[in-house]
Amino acid sequence: MAIFTHIKNLPGFKNTIITIGTFDGVHQGHKAILKKVADHAAEVNGESVLLTFEPHPRKLLFPDQPLGIITPLDEKLKLITEEGIKHVVVVPFTREFANLSAQEYIEHFLVDIFHPHSIIIGYDHRFGHDRKGDINLLKEYAANRNYELIEIPAQMIDEAAVSSTKIRHAINKGRMEDASHMLGRNYSLKGTVVHGNKLGRTLGYPTANLQPTDSDQIVPAIGIYAIKALHNNTTYNAMLSIGYNPTVTDKKELRIEANIFDFDKDIYGDELEIRFIKKLRDEQKFDSLEALIDQLHKDKEETLKVLKA
Repeated sequence: MAIFTHIKNLPGFKNTIITIGTFDGVHQGHKAILKKVADHAAEVNGESVLLTFEPHPRKLLFPDQPLGIITPLDEKLKLITEEGIKHVVVVPFTREFANLSAQEYIEHFLVDIFHPHSIIIGYDHRFGHDRKGDINLLKEYAANRNYELIEIPAQMIDEAAVSSTKIRHAINKGRMEDASHMLGRNYSLKGTVVHGNKLGRTLGYPTANLQPTDSDQIVPAIGIYAIKALHNNTTYNAMLSIGYNPTVTDKKELRIEANIFDFDKDIYGDELEIRFIKKLRDEQKFDSLEALIDQLHKDKEETLKVLKA
């Protein structure tokens, strides 16, 4: 397995089997596509190569629109290679690249650089300037450029696309169990532990305040969650709050705060990975700190029940 972050001086791949896409989430639908690519590479004694792009094309083309990605690049690459793909090429998505015509994209990018034996692609794949290239154009070039074009069945592509949309919607609504089912794993978010107002300590529930590592990743809906917290390869039971702490402040500053059970370490500046298990409840404004503390006791009990189950 190898990951390349450039398109110059690539090795000479043998019988290159190419697929192309963002593969955000690397969910169950994507895994079916990746298996098809890996299996075909094995059949022709070739090497599977997945092409993806960084930054995400929408970030360059539509900078004012939030991305809301499911998996940051490092996590996505790890998940892709776990599915049997031998090589991943992360193509720098620049203005120059975006302005390639569809014909230039095929001739000077796909063919001249990768010399594909086969291109495995979905019926709805678009490429080139103004997205004018499609599978029909790839078919036109196939014979002259000596590659086989294999179309991924419409049903498989539709399921993958719909699943990505559904996963984002589930995360945005706090339906973490639904998201986990579609992903085939718990949704996770990484962040750096930063200083907060340290109110949690006075309440008996000290928290690790997180600054997300990737600002383009989806943060789940406001609320209280049962989670698993990973620090230095050790997993801890924990609960997490996403919200504005309305009981103690009027500031509209979104905070992500994890209370890690049976944990007493100084971890400021460290990275913490949050794996979401279940949303427990919506954020509430309590009449007193005593009422808030009582609810935190209940939240911890409920979290332990959820994590034990």
